[in-house]
Amino acid sequence: MMLTKQQAITHHLWLPGLGADKGGIQTYSSFFLEALMGINPAAQYCIQSKHDRTIPPALTPLGSAQFYGAGGVPLALRTTAFAAQLWWRAWRQRPDLIITTHLNFAPVADQLKRQLGMPYWVVAHGVEAWNLSHSRLQRALHHADRILAVSHYTRDRLLQEQALDPTRVVVLPNTVASDRFTPGSKPAHLLARYGLTADQPIILTVARLAPGEQYKGYDKILAALPQIRQRIPQVHYLLVGQGADQVRVQGLIKAHQLEDCVTLTGFIPDGELADHYRLCDVFAMPSKGEGFGIVYLEALACGKPTLGGNQDGAIDALCQGHLGVLVDPDDIDQIATALVEILRGTYPNPLLYQPELLREKVLATYGFARFQSTLASYL
Repeated sequence: MMLTKQQAITHHLWLPGLGADKGGIQTYSSFFLEALMGINPAAQYCIQSKHDRTIPPALTPLGSAQFYGAGGVPLALRTTAFAAQLWWRAWRQRPDLIITTHLNFAPVADQLKRQLGMPYWVVAHGVEAWNLSHSRLQRALHHADRILAVSHYTRDRLLQEQALDPTRVVVLPNTVASDRFTPGSKPAHLLARYGLTADQPIILTVARLAPGEQYKGYDKILAALPQIRQRIPQVHYLLVGQGADQVRVQGLIKAHQLEDCVTLTGFIPDGELADHYRLCDVFAMPSKGEGFGIVYLEALACGKPTLGGNQDGAIDALCQGHLGVLVDPDDIDQIATALVEILRGTYPNPLLYQPELLREKVLATYGFARFQSTLASYL
């Protein structure tokens, strides 16, 4: 979508990263950059990334945009060095608008606004913006000209916890790469890799296995698997991801005697991710701490039945249950029952079993065109 009257304005876009340690915020930042530059290609852009050394290859055609990566600075010094770089370049260039896709950078923008009058926007995702007690972050939120929450859930929490002006807090939900995530048959090479058969019921979770992200609910699925196996003996659970929590997860698998029906895939490159969604019969992440959850959209775009928790941003991603299944993330019995019904084809939502229609509906709601159009309306 193009602005009818392009303006020679300057945007500074501050990102945690685009290619380094890619997660939900990095993916969102990539889409945000693409959408912003597509809305007004005549504007001047200064893009600054904390953890990238250089611009990722997929984003090299940035035209006249300036890109600066601080990933080469030693990690112990990077936060201070990056903050100094943000302040210095903004002081020199005097941008018309600063947008930061992570709240942690907002105090620098707040300082620039107070000293030089520069307006700034902040993207609020989830746990980094909830239950804030840090006074500098709280002040930066209150002084922001606009806060883009990735879900109504995050917006509601910000309004309740921080008493923000509701007119300045809007929703810009996550989006999905529709060209990458498409329906398809179970890939033969992955079936062979994991020793599975095409007719075997497969549950999939994609998550970073970090001690601080146990809220994603893979523990709960492991706890529910004994019940599920009693009713669907051939079920197999694929847990995609890596991290320091893997040793503990392996202990849980052993404790539940699930060694023969759980596979920890470890790291999976981005190029294989869509095939892993196609491999499963249901994507399940009964979390209770997601700001939104891009992985839900990726699974839905592949036409897969999708299960999430009913206590976080998954409510938005699954459209209050219209696009998927919402469960109490602490109720093992409910998780087990829902997954059995989905795998047996008896869950009372026929949309789950119509891959093309499911994909059509998720793209109508969360496709990139909708994302860019919503951002353009705020600009």
